[in-house]
Amino acid sequence: MVSRRALYRDENGSGAAEFALVLTPLLIVLFGMIDTGRYLWTVNEAEKATQVGARVAAVTTPLVQEISSTNYIGTTVGSTVLTQGDRIPAAALGLIRCTSAACTCVTAPCPATLTYDTTSVFTNSLLPRMQATLPGLTAANIVVEYRGSGNGFAGDPNGPQISPMVTVKLVENSGAATLAGMPLPVITSFMFASLRLPLVSTTLPAEDLSGSTSF
Repeated sequence: MVSRRALYRDENGSGAAEFALVLTPLLIVLFGMIDTGRYLWTVNEAEKATQVGARVAAVTTPLVQEISSTNYIGTTVGSTVLTQGDRIPAAALGLIRCTSAACTCVTAPCPATLTYDTTSVFTNSLLPRMQATLPGLTAANIVVEYRGSGNGFAGDPNGPQISPMVTVKLVENSGAATLAGMPLPVITSFMFASLRLPLVSTTLPAEDLSGSTSF
């Protein structure tokens, strides 16, 4: 029979016990480093994806048809009635927010009707170009916004009279009442928890606003 004193002095297996104690914090540190790298990498991908998306949205046909078709001659902005050739103030257009399904007026003034463009620029051009930069991106993660910029002239015969600022954002759910950044599952929690990415966006002034492709 092994005496109690001998049992207390027995050091066999102490290395395994010490390793078990160190293993947990070691794995936490290791997975934490991996998650930090994944987070920074994904944020960078998200920023690049919005840059590509904003470029596409700035030069292709607007998701809201009225941005191209509205005639601003006779429109009152503040106390000024716009006439032929007048510069269109930024206050002439509020904020229009578009998802893959529809466009809504967030801040007035907006055109009386908002007709969602049926040429599928969103599905056939914007989404795949952004997915090439950030794989796994879905249509529900993308928001496109148009707002007044102060660019454009009333009655311009050469194209859309207004040239809005175009913003592309990456969000968790474009249909949510409050927009939040995309989640990133973390290895440290065995993928049961997520880190919230910042609300990444890129804004560019609209250019041609015609066609369905960009280069």
